[in-house]
Amino acid sequence: MPASRPETASAAARPMPWLIILAGSLIAVLTFGPRSAMGFFQLPMLQDTGWDRTTFGLAMALQNLAWGVSQPFFGAIADKFGTWRVLLISGLVYALGLFLMSLGTSPLWLHVGGGVLVGLGVGAGSFGILLSAFARNVTPEQRSMAFGICTAAGSAGMFLFAPLSQGLISAFGWSDSLVYLGILMLAVPVIAIPLRGNSSSGITAASEYKQTIGEALREALGYRSYLLLVAGFFVCGYQVAFITAHFPAYLSDIGIDARYAVISLALIGFFNIIGSLAAGFIGQRYSKPYFLAYIYLARSVAVSAFILLPKSPISVIVFAVVMGLLWLSTVPPTNGLVAIMFGTRHLGLLGGIVFLSHQVGSFLGVWMGGYLYDHFGTYDPVWWLGVALGLFAAVVHWPIEEKGVTRPAVA
Repeated sequence: MPASRPETASAAARPMPWLIILAGSLIAVLTFGPRSAMGFFQLPMLQDTGWDRTTFGLAMALQNLAWGVSQPFFGAIADKFGTWRVLLISGLVYALGLFLMSLGTSPLWLHVGGGVLVGLGVGAGSFGILLSAFARNVTPEQRSMAFGICTAAGSAGMFLFAPLSQGLISAFGWSDSLVYLGILMLAVPVIAIPLRGNSSSGITAASEYKQTIGEALREALGYRSYLLLVAGFFVCGYQVAFITAHFPAYLSDIGIDARYAVISLALIGFFNIIGSLAAGFIGQRYSKPYFLAYIYLARSVAVSAFILLPKSPISVIVFAVVMGLLWLSTVPPTNGLVAIMFGTRHLGLLGGIVFLSHQVGSFLGVWMGGYLYDHFGTYDPVWWLGVALGLFAAVVHWPIEEKGVTRPAVA
């Protein structure tokens, strides 16, 4: 086997950029936290306003769709003009959206504020933006673990904001609680200062293949493995967004004490931390496509068992633990595959397109949860569709090739 070049060995030994990773991880906590706790606001808001679950479900669906549609654009802006500028937009728009949602005087404010604006705020500060900044500043050998740390931080946001949001609602009501969460989002631009830089900065910039945005898009959309990845990530969005938005209401419907909604979402967040870190470790050592296929298969098994077995507080806790381990464990290997396929120069854009598929799935999962419940009086059809989609995702990930695209030699 040929000996490693000195510069390769030096890159592999490069220490992790911990200030960048810490700043990005704190932002992941803040941006992922409030939107993952939206389910706690559903019942008290609807009780005060008299709206139905379809109205709330549509707002959360719009949030997920705005998040997804905006992600490629914010990713391209971050690639060209810098991550900090996009994160500044995130903090301001996120805060404004929560403030408008708190008004509660009309479904319009719920849909524009909690739907579109919060979605745009999350899109400007989500994993696609943060992980592309990480990828530019770590070596390829460190990338999967760095992605796992950031994803775990988003999980920690869910773990922390589930009890925090419920506590705020109990103490101050749902409206004032949204205002307090909005004020908290104003810290994002300050924390983001270490994440300055664009795709021309960082340790990988000099070795990146030079492409225009149009060339990068044509290359990606003509690559079979990338298209399969896009199709499979749709399923992740459907599954997790439905549970995030509707699980507290579902538990109330089946007669489980309300405190178990807080406990279960907090457990999902806590075990998500373990699952995300483990995914970063596993993805660094084993086949990412096969690993993703097993994750989706395991989700389908877990949901089937939960629906078929008798419901009790114990079954809710067990389900939350299992789903927590599988929750965002898809993110490090998925983003890692995009970086392997195309490099980091347009990772914000190309990772954003993959995430757009995720959010189309999220839109359908959240909206269909409310729509089908109002029509059938049960969430069961949405659960079973999620099981079928999980099996589909397992199948489409299996043939993905974990290698870069073939490009012409540069003279």
